[in-house]
Amino acid sequence: MATPTVRRNNKSRQAQDSQRASSLPLVTRRLGAWAAEITLVVASGLVPYGLGAYINTRSDFDRVPLNPILVVTERAIARPLALPVSYGIRNVASPTNFLWTVALLAPLTLSCWQLYLLGKTGSTIPKRWLGIRVVNEQGAAPGLAAVVLREGIGRWTVPTSIAYILWRYSFAFPNLGLFTFLVVLMLLGEALALPSRRGRRALHDWVAGTYIIDSTRPMPSSLVANKGQGSSVKGNEVNQEPEQTASPVMAMTAETTSLAMLWRRMQQNPSLTLFVVALTSMTAVLATLIATQVYIQTQQNQSQNKQINSQKFLALVKQLSPESGASEAERQSVILAMGGLDDSQSIQYLADLLVSETNPILLNTVQQALVTIGPKAISELKNKNQFLASELASVNANLPQERELRQKRLQNNQQTINKILTVYSGKIQSLDLSRTQLGQSSTLGSPFFNLVLDNVDVSGIKFKGANLNQASFKGSRFRGVGEDGRWDTFDDAIADLSQAQMKQANFTDANLSRVTMTGSDLSRATLNRANLSYARLIGANLSSTQLVGADLRFSVLENASLTGADLGDAKLNEANLYAARLGRVIAIGTQLSSANLTKTDWQGSDLSGADLERANLSNANLSATRMTGAILRSAQLVNANLRNADLSLVDLRGANLAGADFQGTIIAPAKEDPADQFVQKPDLGSVSAVVEGVDFSQVKNLDAKQLAYICTKGGIHPRCP
Repeated sequence: MATPTVRRNNKSRQAQDSQRASSLPLVTRRLGAWAAEITLVVASGLVPYGLGAYINTRSDFDRVPLNPILVVTERAIARPLALPVSYGIRNVASPTNFLWTVALLAPLTLSCWQLYLLGKTGSTIPKRWLGIRVVNEQGAAPGLAAVVLREGIGRWTVPTSIAYILWRYSFAFPNLGLFTFLVVLMLLGEALALPSRRGRRALHDWVAGTYIIDSTRPMPSSLVANKGQGSSVKGNEVNQEPEQTASPVMAMTAETTSLAMLWRRMQQNPSLTLFVVALTSMTAVLATLIATQVYIQTQQNQSQNKQINSQKFLALVKQLSPESGASEAERQSVILAMGGLDDSQSIQYLADLLVSETNPILLNTVQQALVTIGPKAISELKNKNQFLASELASVNANLPQERELRQKRLQNNQQTINKILTVYSGKIQSLDLSRTQLGQSSTLGSPFFNLVLDNVDVSGIKFKGANLNQASFKGSRFRGVGEDGRWDTFDDAIADLSQAQMKQANFTDANLSRVTMTGSDLSRATLNRANLSYARLIGANLSSTQLVGADLRFSVLENASLTGADLGDAKLNEANLYAARLGRVIAIGTQLSSANLTKTDWQGSDLSGADLERANLSNANLSATRMTGAILRSAQLVNANLRNADLSLVDLRGANLAGADFQGTIIAPAKEDPADQFVQKPDLGSVSAVVEGVDFSQVKNLDAKQLAYICTKGGIHPRCP
């Protein structure tokens, strides 16, 4: 008995929804349905992404590398939108990896489901609620192919492409906000411009041969009769929802009719048809002949030039042979002439000659010839460099003369590379110097060579795994604007220094912004006033490094070692130092606001006057640290270890101290007898009231003196009177 009642209620509810929908104009309902569809897709991605971003700030989750699918997607999106992309794979919380993958797949799945419903039934769920249906010319559901053409090409690709071209080649590039505005404007214009007049269709409907109809109105008898005869729908609005399926015979008949009309027109205009076919054929043949001729001529020219250069090379080699009897001046002229040849054989010969020649004058000439060749010689010099380094490492330490000879050969190679990099500054962005020996090495002995590239543009060079110990890069640039001439876009030329050995290197005032230095060794290096914003220093060794006044905003230093480093006046705002080791660090006046300092170890460090406002210090080890005058407003100090730390004059207002260990912590300045003060100090007065309103209820190991100070200065604790 209950079942019929439910059915009647459902029918009445559907009728009410239909009446409400029919009371609105069709254009308004179309826009509302489209907005609802977009909102569902966007929400399906934003919700898991937001959850993942929140979890990623928590300290109680293990860190894992970002899903490679997300890395590829990030770079694929960054390239056309000219966004900066993070090189390398960063670490995120393990649930974040899953949630961000869901944020990528959920919108795609929901979009495919909506397209499927639209193709099979003519309506998505929002369209069905609002009484809208998409049909083809036979009044049936359009099918998957037509829907993909309608949505993929007509609705999205064409308007977005127009907006992208206008944005990319205008003054607005690379402003992403203006691009978003142009896309929305084009989408709305495409959807509403033509349908504003009765009988017109939007571009996406015209491309796919579909129509928007009002499924809440009854169909007139005249249209039903016309529909039965296979006639087309002629407007945006009809009176009744058409049949769910169309006859296959009707579709075949329509297709046959179109082909017949085309054939009839061709028969009626045979001369025009013949002219079009002949013109198309002649154009194709002519284009093929021209392209073939150009290709053959290019290949012949290259072959002739190669043959001529080879002959010149053989003639020059003959003049350099010991049997030629050429004087030293003549040999110098021949070597320089060989440097002017655009030939791979000459590069290899000169690189070999640099190793075998012992005459200092001729060695200098060989280096000059290789510098004339320029960056093209780097590849061969790199191969020789690696060979000489491995050869030197294998020489017995009991053979000092042999070792010195090989060290000298390696030094000549290094000097040549140094000169090329200096002369061609800014023109060497694609060079690969990975695993090249260009610095001091304890295993190879002292080759008496220091790489000096001060004020040089080395943007885009790959130094991955290279030895750059004790090198000097003062004022040098490791990042360039790329081909588009704009900063912070995808094509920025950025050097790769990951896993490089850079002990005691000098990077004072260098631009290392966004440079990848994952796993690099920068111990005892000098990075004073260097620009390291957005740099990736995951797992890097920065022990005893000088970073005074360095800009490290938004940089990533997860699991990095900065033990004994000097961070005085450095900027680390919003930097990520998750699980970094910062023992005995000097961080006086350092800016660390909003930085992620979860699980960091600061034992014995000096953070006097540091700005740690809104910083996340959850589970951090701050034992025996000096934090006099530091700002910790709204900081997260959950489960932090503050044993024996000096927090006198620290501003803790708004800080979260749940689970923090205050055993032996100094939270009040020590009182001194004025008679014992050598220099009179100003009255701190209200400065000592730094715990007012701070909740100490869940703090561990508070002693009576600390509790008395907290209660006196307005702190919150259950034991306060």
